[in-house]
Amino acid sequence: MKINVLTLFPEMFTAVTGSILGRACEKGILEFQFINIRDFSNDKHKKVDDYPFGGGPGMVMMADPIFGALHSIEAQGKKILYMSPRGKTLDKEKIEELAGEEELTILCGHYEGVDQRVLDYFDMEEVSIGDYILTGGELPAMVLIDSVARMIPGVLASEDSATEESIYSGLLEYPQYTKPRSYEGMDVPEVLVSGNHKLIRLWKFEQSLRLTRELRPDLFEDFVKNSKELTKDEYKVLEKVLK
Repeated sequence: MKINVLTLFPEMFTAVTGSILGRACEKGILEFQFINIRDFSNDKHKKVDDYPFGGGPGMVMMADPIFGALHSIEAQGKKILYMSPRGKTLDKEKIEELAGEEELTILCGHYEGVDQRVLDYFDMEEVSIGDYILTGGELPAMVLIDSVARMIPGVLASEDSATEESIYSGLLEYPQYTKPRSYEGMDVPEVLVSGNHKLIRLWKFEQSLRLTRELRPDLFEDFVKNSKELTKDEYKVLEKVLK
């Protein structure tokens, strides 16, 4: 997948070009292109914003530099996302949909947003990562990139990790432990070192159920309603948790 990012701060994206995603780039699975919108400003001071028509607080990013940046990568007619609190909230369904694209272009806004004509002309899809406001679109873009990239085959070491971890399974993740077996008077649960894979699996399932019921009762309720494919042993664990 090729991912183009239009931003005023391309240096921020070193956070997504290292580690796992960096290795995916080395393998040719991912390709990033970061375009500095200021490079397309016709102002000698590289100005990219101005006061909004009709008044109001703050500044608005002007259309011309963004048009120039998008035309430079021939983005018209392709999938273009604008990170905005107005958009539909990013969820598993949207992430899986985006992971199927061959190329994504992401626009990171700033100030009070961008000139509406940019969104209209390029038929952009607005995407939000939650009902709160940040100082710019770079952090939301990084969240989107990371969540989408891990769904692409070959990015993660284990293909199962993308969909089986935590909330994607319908439940929150069970507690995890590693060496040493005893630390500060706290021991690893005995079942995890028992070697009995069936008991370990059921223990993890029970812990996920209990944590989800406590921390995300909404998810727990949905899981119970849709728990039609559980094994006999898993049903027994669920009944135990529901008591």
